[in-house]
Amino acid sequence: MRHNKKFNHLGRTASHRKAMLSNMAVSLIMHKRITTTVAKAKALKKFVEPLITKGKEDTTNARRVVFSNLQDKFAVKELFQVISAKVADRPGGYTRIIKTGIRKDDAAAMCFIELVDFDENMAKTAAKKTRTRRSKKNSAAVEAEAPATEAVEATEEAPKAE
Repeated sequence: MRHNKKFNHLGRTASHRKAMLSNMAVSLIMHKRITTTVAKAKALKKFVEPLITKGKEDTTNARRVVFSNLQDKFAVKELFQVISAKVADRPGGYTRIIKTGIRKDDAAAMCFIELVDFDENMAKTAAKKTRTRRSKKNSAAVEAEAPATEAVEATEEAPKAE
C-alpha cells in the first residue's frame, strides 16, 4: 500500500530518480525549455523550483546546496547569474508546463516545461493584451457607438456657436 507516499517514484530506484531529475534540471537551466512526459515534468517542477528560490540569494552556502543537487558548475553559474536576475521580483512559480499531446510510440502524455521569464512568445502576447474592462457588449459594437455620440454632440454645439 502507498500510505503517505506523496511524490511520484517514476518507476525508478531512488538513486536513478535523483540522477534523472538532476540531469533534467541542468538541461532546463541551460536551455530554458525541455520536452518530456507530464509525470517527469511535474516531478521536475517540484525539484527545480526550490533550487531557483535558493539562487535568488547569492551566498556560498546557497551555491553549495544547489551544486550538491545539480552537480554541474556551469548550470550553477547560469542559475546564480542569469536566472536569478530575471526572477528576483517573482515570488514563486518559475516554471510553466504546457501539454503538447501524446507520444506516438507509447501514447505517453507529452509536454514541455519552460522557465516563465525566458519565453519571448508568451511575453509578447501578454504585453499586447491591455484591455481590462469587462462588458457583455461586443467590443466592435462599443467602438461603433462612441464615434456616433461624438458626432451628435458636435452638431448640437455648431448652431449654438452661430
